[in-house]
Amino acid sequence: MTSDVWRRLGRDFETYLKLEKGMAANSVAAYLRDFWHMASYMVEQNIEPEEVRLEHLQQLLKQFEDINLAPASQRRMISGWRMFFKMLVIEDAIADNPAELLDLPVRAKHLPDVLSDEEITRIQQTFDLSMPDQARNYVIVEVLYGCGLRVSELVNMKLSAIYADEQYLKVIGKGDKERWVPINERALQLMLNYIHTIRSHITPRAGEEKYVFLNRLGTHLSRQMVFMMLQAAVRNAGIDKKVSPHSLRHSFATELVENGADLRAVQEMLGHESISTTEIYTHLSRETLRNTISTFHPHYAR
Repeated sequence: MTSDVWRRLGRDFETYLKLEKGMAANSVAAYLRDFWHMASYMVEQNIEPEEVRLEHLQQLLKQFEDINLAPASQRRMISGWRMFFKMLVIEDAIADNPAELLDLPVRAKHLPDVLSDEEITRIQQTFDLSMPDQARNYVIVEVLYGCGLRVSELVNMKLSAIYADEQYLKVIGKGDKERWVPINERALQLMLNYIHTIRSHITPRAGEEKYVFLNRLGTHLSRQMVFMMLQAAVRNAGIDKKVSPHSLRHSFATELVENGADLRAVQEMLGHESISTTEIYTHLSRETLRNTISTFHPHYAR
């Protein structure tokens, strides 16, 4: 009777996706296809829904890996399985979600566009420095680009993280890991000037007193706010690139590597767990060399 149980749960899952999750028809259809792949396998193995374990799903996933199913499709499939078993947990049909610990295939890395130093200047020139919010945004761009920070590291930065005499920032990165990042004199002076002449006129809300960058309501900025600010500035600068706050960090690292910086030092400044993550910038550097040669060497033009 296993197949009858799975068929009934398939109908329940369809209702769950439509009504509880509010998914569009195409998404519902895709998740149901993935569900039936899984259900068919379990029926073949004579496994009831409440008997499904992590190892069963791993065995099934291995079959899809063997036929080279695209990582994006595998991620969607796992996402659907997780939702199905979450539904069963909500209904008290099972105690734990067996799909929760499935490893998601690594996403293909789509690197953001690199901004040149001249483009950074053009972005900053779009800000009206007579307006407090825009003067603050000017500083934000300078710090993101000058220090290679993640946007989350910037918006969560505390006043106590600024070591002006040493020209360093104490940054709390992923996994609450602490690192020290040098800040150039220009970026440091701009930040201190913002704190003393703009931030000092803002009354922080309770619990917001320690944050460096505040909005006019006295709360620290969100990542989305910085993202939207930067996109508007890029449009105003007439730059036709897909730019996010991470683009500034990406440009920071690219500039360093292309100008001969030690890769281990760049890894330390970016807070990368593994040197392999930083090594992507050496590939970019080699591509720059190739483009330079193909542009300027006469034999490449033949």
